[in-house]
Amino acid sequence: MQFEHLNSLGKQRKPFLFITDFLAQRVEVFLLEDLEKEDIEFSMDENYTFIPHAKNLQKMPLSFDLYKKKFDSVQEEIRAGNSYLLNLTQPTKIATSLSLGEIFTHANAHYKLRYKEKFVCFSPEKFIQISEGKIHTFPMKGTIDAALPHAKEKILTNQKEMAEHVMVVDLLRNDLSIVASSVRVEKFRYVQTIEAGAKKLLQVSSHISGDVGEDWHEKIGDIFRSLLPAGSISGTPKKSTLQIIETIEGYERGFFSGVFGVYDGETLDSGVMIRFIEQTEDGFVYKSGGGITIESDALQEYNELLDKIYLP
Repeated sequence: MQFEHLNSLGKQRKPFLFITDFLAQRVEVFLLEDLEKEDIEFSMDENYTFIPHAKNLQKMPLSFDLYKKKFDSVQEEIRAGNSYLLNLTQPTKIATSLSLGEIFTHANAHYKLRYKEKFVCFSPEKFIQISEGKIHTFPMKGTIDAALPHAKEKILTNQKEMAEHVMVVDLLRNDLSIVASSVRVEKFRYVQTIEAGAKKLLQVSSHISGDVGEDWHEKIGDIFRSLLPAGSISGTPKKSTLQIIETIEGYERGFFSGVFGVYDGETLDSGVMIRFIEQTEDGFVYKSGGGITIESDALQEYNELLDKIYLP
């Protein structure tokens, strides 16, 4: 029903904030005019100024041996032809003296959201943007430590990374074709620098666009219902890959790797909820992961999972 609610609000041009969980089974919607009454903070700033701040974060991740068992199970499914690309994520216990509110305030990120005292995310990844009858999506796939020699050249020439990125671009292009016409890749595999706590990461993205017409406002809910879960943090083929994720990951993603977005009555912007810290009964849990293909290396993927655990 909430997706129909988004359609209705869009038809009325009423500004709102929405949040979906990973599987798009739970959708929260808040009118922007009522948001002060909710214990929710958000920020969308593509041109934010990076401001260094004191960070203290202790990681208590699962062992490499346990991760490798899950990784090997994914590889078996890929060899069986049940998936070609699967985003394998895991929860990591962390310790920090900062509260969720303090993490939100100090985080340097394009998309920031604090949802009550339940979770905070500070994501570099766009999902979709819509304005003037055009829809844009920006799949992000491929990460490397910027401090490595010739890091940009390495990430762009690595055949495994190329194959993984091509698959997710193809998936997102097909997804966009469900809701848009004249779908095209505007820019393929460009590199951005991400401030990742004590280090910098290079991440590879592409830009895909399509035409949704001037009546897209009254179809906002239908658009998201068609596109979710996001391809970059699930995999391909999507249906079978989601079933494998449920079996192998062994935990509930919840709102992690879902989407949050803002509609202002004229345009829509949304981000994928990665770089995600959740408050649990046992303390803070940081959820992270990366894409797995047949050519992936278990240790490299494990280290990428750890690299993505940071306070920006």
